[in-house]
Amino acid sequence: MNTLSPSPFLELQQAKLKALREKVSAGANFNSRCAGNADFLDLPFTTKEEVLADKLANPPFGSALTEPLQNYSRFCQTSGTSTGQPMAWVDTPQSWEAMLNCWRWVYRGAGLKKGADRVFFAFSFGPFLGFWTAFEAAATDYLTIPGGGLSSQARLEAMARYQATVLCCTPTYALRLGECIGAQSGISLDQLSVRKVIVAGEPGGNVPGVRERIEKLWNARVFDHHGMTEVGPVSFESVELAGCLQVIEEAYLAEIIDPQTGLEVEEEACGELVLTTLDRTACPLIRYRTGDWVKKRRIEGRLCLEGGVLSRLDEMVVVRGVNVYPSAVEAVVRQFAQVAEFQVEQRKLEAMDEIMVLVELLPGTGSEVVKQLEARLRDTFSMRIPVRLAEALPRYEFKARRWVKVG
Repeated sequence: MNTLSPSPFLELQQAKLKALREKVSAGANFNSRCAGNADFLDLPFTTKEEVLADKLANPPFGSALTEPLQNYSRFCQTSGTSTGQPMAWVDTPQSWEAMLNCWRWVYRGAGLKKGADRVFFAFSFGPFLGFWTAFEAAATDYLTIPGGGLSSQARLEAMARYQATVLCCTPTYALRLGECIGAQSGISLDQLSVRKVIVAGEPGGNVPGVRERIEKLWNARVFDHHGMTEVGPVSFESVELAGCLQVIEEAYLAEIIDPQTGLEVEEEACGELVLTTLDRTACPLIRYRTGDWVKKRRIEGRLCLEGGVLSRLDEMVVVRGVNVYPSAVEAVVRQFAQVAEFQVEQRKLEAMDEIMVLVELLPGTGSEVVKQLEARLRDTFSMRIPVRLAEALPRYEFKARRWVKVG
């Protein structure tokens, strides 16, 4: 029999869940199946494919809205990287404020000080949820400095001029911007006051090699965070508990399930993260299968994702019978500080998937690194993954697209 994990937040969650189900019953068509008195764990899961299909059938915002459309004031959309098509989302002021409260957990967890810290946002401020919620939540308590529309050079100059103490960006851009510090930009590390780097938007903040490299480039501590447009900001890393993402259980009812059986996994086991939004009730999702593969831990009462988001279920590739996740490949590549950037090419050979790693090395690095990396990949995955040199690989500001299908 499936049961929810014991949680000190369970009473609060159950009260919010009751209110959510009443609101859903009155308003949203898409989640009307959640109405009635059925036990929560008897309700069906919601999948990304269902959400996308509903938005296509009921354009442009879908039918999963619990209030009249005139009550909605905020718009955002997904990047479309996993579905091939962006999905639009709208929020009421109340649901938007609920997400800002979640971001405030992120800042408190990282130990930011009200009135003291200055937060620089190296984001383009496009239509993506995380940019706007992160910025607006910070503006309540900290000096917030937007860096949208600026070049990397201009961003470093602004950070030095205004003595920013915290940087918010993707892990990929933290690496790219950090590599510009020094002779390339004329801005030295001594001129910067950044002591904390909060990363989000893609896996990487909890990949040891990525974290260590960012921290070395900036002489600052990295704090990981994860969320998604569909549900909002979900988890945070705290000063006291490095390497784990603590789920904001006040705002989400979280399950970690075996994707095959749909049953809750045991403590310290891995599974798929499933979320129900308890506070973002204007566009709710019930038992939403996120596709995030995580390791379950409960530390000091709070549900934690040990090691952060380990991988995405929909990104796994089977290569010669071996399950290969992009995050696992990156974890190996990032062990080599001589690699400036990398890309993985995936192609079909006689109906089978094969991959090859392209690497751009830092100036002055000997080509022997290629053979060393190839050996490390072979030892990790128990098969040969060829590694080739590349002169120049793409750089990214938002989500990196390092895994490319060719042929």
